[in-house]
Amino acid sequence: MDIHIYTDGGCSGNPGPGGWAYIILRNQGGAAPEEVLVEKYGGEKNTTNNRMELKAALSALEMLPKLNFAPSRVVVHTDSQYVQKGMTQWLRNWKLKNWRTSDKQPVKNQDLWIKLDELAARFPLEWKWVRGHAGNRYNERCDALTQKAIARQA
Repeated sequence: MDIHIYTDGGCSGNPGPGGWAYIILRNQGGAAPEEVLVEKYGGEKNTTNNRMELKAALSALEMLPKLNFAPSRVVVHTDSQYVQKGMTQWLRNWKLKNWRTSDKQPVKNQDLWIKLDELAARFPLEWKWVRGHAGNRYNERCDALTQKAIARQA
């Protein structure tokens, strides 16, 4: 059984009031429809877009053990290239270089990256980038929930 996670995060201003959201779906395979298992959102008063994108993915992965079954595959869909590339391309080198970027600067949002890396190691994960605001129903729903969370912080 596959699990698909859609995430989004954003801010009104950067930094500014921010929000994040995720949707976790179960895909039984074949012609069976996807089932929404969890839909959640939250926010912070003073944060950045990138922190909220990371918080969405982190919060979704924290929820997975509470679902009481072990998925064969988890696909995280994010419209954040920062998150997708961070998890698939940059993270390994950051860790090898003691959390420094290629230009020897400290990695921003290291606290969240460390937590996300620890959680990601527990699951068979794929990270997929999806174009934001392009009609993907779950990405659009996450965006709407993110905007709702931002409005609650303002």
